[in-house]
Amino acid sequence: MAAITEAEDFAGNEDALRPTEPHEKTWGWFAVFNVWANDVQSLFGYTLVASLFIGYGVSGWTAFAALIAAGLFVMLMVNLSGAAGEKYGIPYPVFARASMGTAGAKLPAIMRATVAVFWYGVQVYFASTALALLIRLVTGAEGGSLFLGLSGIDWMSFLIVWAFHIVIFWRGMGWVATFLNIAGPFVYAVMIGLVAVLWVKSDGQLLHHAATIFANPEGTWGTEVAGFIAIVGTMIAYFAAVMINFSDFSRYARSKEAMVKGNLAGLPLNMILFSALALLTTAGAAAVYGEQIINPTEIVERTDSVLLGVIAAITFFAATVGINLVANFIPAVNGIANLAPGRISFRQAGIVTSGFALVIGGLWTAVISNVGISGFVNTLGATLAPLFGILVVDYYLIRKQTLNRDALYDMERGPYHYRNGWNHTALLAFGVGAAFSVAAVWVPALAQLEGYAWVIGAVLGGAVYYLRSPAQPQG
Repeated sequence: MAAITEAEDFAGNEDALRPTEPHEKTWGWFAVFNVWANDVQSLFGYTLVASLFIGYGVSGWTAFAALIAAGLFVMLMVNLSGAAGEKYGIPYPVFARASMGTAGAKLPAIMRATVAVFWYGVQVYFASTALALLIRLVTGAEGGSLFLGLSGIDWMSFLIVWAFHIVIFWRGMGWVATFLNIAGPFVYAVMIGLVAVLWVKSDGQLLHHAATIFANPEGTWGTEVAGFIAIVGTMIAYFAAVMINFSDFSRYARSKEAMVKGNLAGLPLNMILFSALALLTTAGAAAVYGEQIINPTEIVERTDSVLLGVIAAITFFAATVGINLVANFIPAVNGIANLAPGRISFRQAGIVTSGFALVIGGLWTAVISNVGISGFVNTLGATLAPLFGILVVDYYLIRKQTLNRDALYDMERGPYHYRNGWNHTALLAFGVGAAFSVAAVWVPALAQLEGYAWVIGAVLGGAVYYLRSPAQPQG
C-alpha cells in the first residue's frame, strides 16, 4: 500500500481526516482509559448514575451490577467499532465510507456531528457554571444584572471557558490527551475526598447506610430483573454516540493491545470505581442530610466548606471540559471536515464548531432550554444505532477486517464509490433500523422499548445490510 502523506492527498486537512502516521500513534492504555474516565465523570454522568440507584426501585446491588454489565457491553462494542481506526489510523467519517460510500458517509458523519455540536455548546455553558461558582466563592461577588438569563460573572465565565476549549484544540490532539490524563485522576481524587468528608460527618457509619438505604423491601425477582435490564439499556443509550465514532480515538492508540487494555480499564473497571463512589456519596448524603441528593454540587454546598467548594468547582470544570472534548468536540470537527474533504482543516472545523457553541451556549438559559429541542436531538441520536450495525457487519462479516486505505480517500472512483458515491443497500438498512429507533422515541406505544432501542436498531440495521449485500471483495 502506497504511503499517504499530509503534503499529498490530504493537504489542508491537517489532523481531521488524514490517517495517523506511526509516529502519531502515541496513546497507551492509560490515555484510552482516560477517554472513558472523562466520559463518565461529568456532572451529568454522576447525576445519572446516582439517580439509577434511586429511580428504578431496585436494590443498590442490582443497580451496581447493571452498571458493570453495561460497562462490559459497551467495552465489547467499542472494541468492535474501534478496531479499524487502530489498524488503519482512520477516523469515523472515513471508516463509514467503506459501508455507506464515499459520498454516503457524509450522512452518518453530519448526523453525529449535529448531535455533537449541539451538546458541545451546552456543555461549554455547564462548564462555565463551575467557573462562575469558583469566582463567586473566591470573590464573594454576586454578578449584577442579567442579560439573556446570565449575569456579568456568568458571561465572563462562559467566554473564558469557550476560549479555553479553543486553546486546547488549537494545539492539537496531543494537548487533548494531556488534558484528559490530568483531569481523569484529579476528578477521582476529589470524589474520594468528598466520600471522606461524608464518612466523618456520618460518624463512620457510611458503609452501613450504603447497605441499607438502597434496600427495597417490596422488591421481587421480577422487579429486580426488570430494573436491571432498564438500567443497562439507559447506560447503553448514554454511551451510544461514542460507541459509533470510537475510531476517532482508537486511531491514536499505539497498538490493538493498548486499545483493548484501555477499554477494559476505562469501562468495566472505571464503572466499578465511579459507581461505587457515586453509591457511597449518595448514601452518605442521605445519612448526613436526610435526603437522597443526586446533584454533587448540592452535596458540596451542604458541607459548608469553602475550601471543598473551590476544589469541587475546579473538579466539575475539568470533568465537564473532559467529556466535551471526548464526546462532542472531536466527532463534531471530524464530521464537519468530512463535508468537504481536503478543503476544511481540523482548525477550520474547530472554529465552526466553536462558533455554534458560542450561540448555543449563550442562548441556552434564556431560549434553547425552554424550547424543548431535546426531541430533535434524541431523534438524531436514535438514528445512529443502525449505522453502528451496518459499520460492524460490513467490516467483520463482509470485508473480513480488510480495507483498502488509499481507496477510502478516493472520492471519485474505487470499490467504496458504489453508485455515485452512495451504497443503496446501506441506505435501505439504515432506513429500516432508523424507523424503529425513531419510533421508540416518538410513539407512546413503544415507550417501554426506548431503553432497548439502540440494541434493536443496531441489530436491525446490521441484519438487513448483511442479507441484502452481495458477496464483496475484501477491501
